[in-house]
Amino acid sequence: MFKRIFTVSMLCLFLSSFVLAQAPKKADEVLKDAYAKSALTHKNVMLIFHATWCGWCTRLENALKSDELKSLMEDNFVIANLDVMESAKDKIEKFENPGGKELMNKLGGEKSGLPFYVFLDKDGNKIADSNVMPKNQNIGYPGSKDEIAEFVKLLLKASSNIHGDAVKTIVDYLNKVAPKQ
Repeated sequence: MFKRIFTVSMLCLFLSSFVLAQAPKKADEVLKDAYAKSALTHKNVMLIFHATWCGWCTRLENALKSDELKSLMEDNFVIANLDVMESAKDKIEKFENPGGKELMNKLGGEKSGLPFYVFLDKDGNKIADSNVMPKNQNIGYPGSKDEIAEFVKLLLKASSNIHGDAVKTIVDYLNKVAPKQ
């Protein structure tokens, strides 16, 4: 009997830890981790709001992880992601960070599309956000010449280490992969 209770207890413990490990982190936990890393590395935070259904979000993620931009971005920013605005219940439960949508709204993204991103210092002070296009529109993925120019301005504002060759690398890469218009 003891062996059976022990086995069932261990199975429940294993399954509950597996379920908990799969649950997305709360938005404030993601931010707390990013701020801690920011303080240690002396880099500002690039907080990106995205969703699994968002093709432009995937493009931005791929750009930031590309061979051309990955080390440049990681050398200059602590990059944190929050999943928001999922549409299907199973996706909300599996991917969406609790409190993410509220944080996005608080940081100025309530009327923005995705991806929406914000640059923050180690103390959580907002440096800039992606609502820099005419009429306070969101850049989203920087795919046009004007969006690329504004994206670079944001990066320059948020990091004192991006200049010269880094700017050229960013612009060249984004122009190379820009959607054909």
